[in-house]
Amino acid sequence: MTDGTAATGPATGGSRLEHAPITFFATVMGLAGLTLALHAAETAYGLDPVASRLARVATIAVFLAVTALYAAKIVLRTKAVVAEWNHPVRLAFFPTVSISLLLLSITALDDWPGLARGLWLVGAVGQGVLTLAVISGWIGTRSFQHGHLNPAWFIPAVGNVIVPVAGVPLGYIELSWLFFSAGMLFWIVLLTLVFNRLVFHDPLPGRLQPTLVILIAPPAVAFVAWLRLNGGAVDATAHVLLSLAYVFAAIVAVQAPKLPSLPFALSFWALSFPLAAITIASFAYARVAASAGHLWIGTGLLALLVAVILGLVARTAVAIRRGEICRPE
Repeated sequence: MTDGTAATGPATGGSRLEHAPITFFATVMGLAGLTLALHAAETAYGLDPVASRLARVATIAVFLAVTALYAAKIVLRTKAVVAEWNHPVRLAFFPTVSISLLLLSITALDDWPGLARGLWLVGAVGQGVLTLAVISGWIGTRSFQHGHLNPAWFIPAVGNVIVPVAGVPLGYIELSWLFFSAGMLFWIVLLTLVFNRLVFHDPLPGRLQPTLVILIAPPAVAFVAWLRLNGGAVDATAHVLLSLAYVFAAIVAVQAPKLPSLPFALSFWALSFPLAAITIASFAYARVAASAGHLWIGTGLLALLVAVILGLVARTAVAIRRGEICRPE
């Protein structure tokens, strides 16, 4: 995941638009994850949903701003968008747009069910189309190298497991099973490929190091989706998924001390959504299994998530003020 922070010298407004990366939508995913994590905590502690609603407003505002920015790029800098699509790393981030819509639909379920349905339908269709397009790009005539593979490749295909979280409450059961099945299949395939790349090839470049945290997201989100599909019951599959989320969290925690020494890039937003996912999963298990231990785990993870999001927002604001964002690679 790159955002072009390496270049020096002034950049005009037009050139900044040209280099506005698709990875901006990772900020929306992180803020939506925070919104859902706050709502899960409010539900667990019986609190009014004040904090989650404030976070939802911020998420919607950022989504509209990022969408407007990238829409302008599509219209005014079409060749730059095509170049991003042809980029071996950034290709995997295009589905962050549809995933953002799916996450927004989840945040709207309780208060605006009609809006949630509309967002879910657009997001699900977009996710399906982008999944097929990205996978077709992977197995088509283009030549990818081991160095191009990184945990962000989970986003296009494994991101499908998010669909049932709102899809089941909205009544789209069969479609939810379809997307969930596809996501789980590609999680197994891509997990094997990613670990092969991490173990037997060169380490991830500095800007891609934060994407290691994405390893946590698939089992954590799959656990929440499985609860929806399984009627809220915690069975063996649910236990395995949640346990795997904790296993990957432990693996990532061992690698985490390396991250503060890296130069800031938009790729650091990859820390946010996976952390939110395991927080939500912990609160979900605490609720259905009446587990005090998981309630404390969720609370601790939420505190860490809030600290991470605040740090990312502050550092991103500094980067924007310094002109470190939207610059050529």
